[in-house]
Amino acid sequence: MTSRGAEFGLWLTEQMQTHELNSSELAHHLGVTRALVEAWLDNRSEPRAELVDKAQKLFVSRQAIRAATPFGSEQVQQPVSWYHRPGHVDGGREFGNAAAFAFEADLEILAREATQNSLDERDRRNDRPVTVRYTLHELTGEALTRFLAAMCWDDLRPHYEAAAAQDQKVGRVVRSGLRDLDEKHRLVLLRVDDYNANGLTGDDYEDGRFAAVVRRQLDSHKTDTKAGGSYGLGKATLWAASRLGLVLMNSTLSEPHEGRTERRLIGRLELPWREVDGRRYAGPAWFGRPDSLAGNAEVARSWWADETYTSELHLTREDDAPGTSFLIVGAHDVASLAEIVPGRAPDAIDDEDTLERMHQRLVSALGRNFWAAMTSGGTQPPLLEASVRTLRNGTEYLAEEHVDPHVHQPARTRALKAFFDGTTVERLVESGQVALTTVPLKVPDRDGRTGTGGEHRAALLVTEASDSDGRINQVTAIRGNRMTVKTSSVPGLPIGTNPFQAVLLAGLAGGKAAPFADVAEEFLRCAEPPEHNKWSQTEELRTLYSPSAHRRIAALTTATNKAVQEIVAVAKEAGKSDGAAKVRKRLKISGKPTAKLSGPLLPPKLDDLEAVIDPSGAWQVTGEIKLSPGAESWHMSPVAKLDVRSGPRPVLKWAELIAVSNCELLDGVLQFTPGARRAVFRGVTDVSAHPVRATLTGLVVELQESKAGIE
Repeated sequence: MTSRGAEFGLWLTEQMQTHELNSSELAHHLGVTRALVEAWLDNRSEPRAELVDKAQKLFVSRQAIRAATPFGSEQVQQPVSWYHRPGHVDGGREFGNAAAFAFEADLEILAREATQNSLDERDRRNDRPVTVRYTLHELTGEALTRFLAAMCWDDLRPHYEAAAAQDQKVGRVVRSGLRDLDEKHRLVLLRVDDYNANGLTGDDYEDGRFAAVVRRQLDSHKTDTKAGGSYGLGKATLWAASRLGLVLMNSTLSEPHEGRTERRLIGRLELPWREVDGRRYAGPAWFGRPDSLAGNAEVARSWWADETYTSELHLTREDDAPGTSFLIVGAHDVASLAEIVPGRAPDAIDDEDTLERMHQRLVSALGRNFWAAMTSGGTQPPLLEASVRTLRNGTEYLAEEHVDPHVHQPARTRALKAFFDGTTVERLVESGQVALTTVPLKVPDRDGRTGTGGEHRAALLVTEASDSDGRINQVTAIRGNRMTVKTSSVPGLPIGTNPFQAVLLAGLAGGKAAPFADVAEEFLRCAEPPEHNKWSQTEELRTLYSPSAHRRIAALTTATNKAVQEIVAVAKEAGKSDGAAKVRKRLKISGKPTAKLSGPLLPPKLDDLEAVIDPSGAWQVTGEIKLSPGAESWHMSPVAKLDVRSGPRPVLKWAELIAVSNCELLDGVLQFTPGARRAVFRGVTDVSAHPVRATLTGLVVELQESKAGIE
């Protein structure tokens, strides 16, 4: 059987579906037997040239909605339309997709969940990383008109208006999206592309990646124990990020389906129950080709689009590597809006500010959550490459920004690279070194089966902190897919501890050679909630292991903190006790500004404080500031004072003051990044100006408003 014969079978199948002909009817029109037609459809026989010509003339004469494409052309044009699921016959109503309510419409959450899914779907037939590109695209004017026409907006509009008229959460979100579209004539698209991934393989309806994403809820279709996702909830963030509840998809498949791999398109709409023109609809709708072979001929299935139509939908992929492009129509970011608005009404928000803030939040989220997956060293290639860009009507507005883990997480990246390179040490004696030790995780038996557990040795890396790392003295835990699961502080650190960052490589993150790496990976995956942001008690952990299995995780945390303390401990002088507890008791926060501004704006607040006394006797302070909307209008100065029983507190001069994250330092005054929620600074007091030794008194840190910043 030649490839041309196989192509004819596919072409003939699509034409018969378009023109609603069965094999018997076609055989009658062509003057052949039904068995011969079925042999063509099954690619068991190749037709003669005159029969091919006769078939083409037959379909052209039937005048389809779109002209039939001659056999042999690049693609087959098909009529596409929206299919809305009919209302339930038992009267049941859903006013939104419950899975979407598990997450906020927050771009940082979207970036974490969507990138995790792409990472899990990396094509493991090669060692290349999966490439994930986020593209924000604002459409206005003629570009917007063309896009709306391509996705049959006029057919959708009545359904949106019916949904917007309902006074419940989804209805209010849709109402906001329609208002923005009608009043501003503006639509923001967010496209998430991955390359070197599996793509949406499989049948339209049966088990497979396509059906799991497009047709089903709570179906993760992941069997790899290293996968980050396991609940099937993460994909819901795509629809949650759309004020119109609409996502279009274009997939290049790693495995052929219906003899093809490129430009498999489908759209899915999530709306609440509604009534339109006297008909009731259950909620979801699909954008595709009517499937005449389904029980309901209105049901829409995926179709193989041509390049022109793919471009009209802004779904053109940039190379032929397998993977999927998800286009979020009407993208929004609740967190960005809340942070940008300093007491202004939502309709007063600057669209440029919104785009820039959305761009920044995507970059930040990728750097914070996936720095380990983007790190390489030794024989270990990176698992992920990520970037963000922003367009306006097809023209670059913000240049593509490639996320560099060395920039976003310098100390942690240095630690992981040293582990890959095999250059770790046992103790930290020089700047830039990375210490390595192991800590135990005793995995219990699964399902009561003896011998299915064992003691896993997780790798623990410790290195000095860098100024760009944000909060210091943290342990970041990851497992096989190398996404950050959790970050926590190390308690009980001794006086004089140098700032550090630690990385815990558990399960397969520490390598397959680690004892019981596979069983530890599976155990920790079961211990993650849908957000995948911690290891704790879950229903799955309780069911598959035991009600007390979570205690093994608590023991791992305790062992990790103890191991870190041993690595970073400073030798005590003879006859002197550890005064860490005393230092904590003598450390106070004061967030009272020295002046007030009128209006609804809340001042920045010093929310957390860490301090140690270094060997020279100076206080080393790291402060985390909580920022409210409009914080950029405040100019604050951190002030260190000695805590005395009576009288005014002596002010200590700073020998060094550094703006670590989400702020800048100008003449000793902190100015904050617009839209940020947290900022971090670091300071060291001038020991030469201390009126009293630091070990003999307490420390108070205040965040005072700089009068120079008040206009």
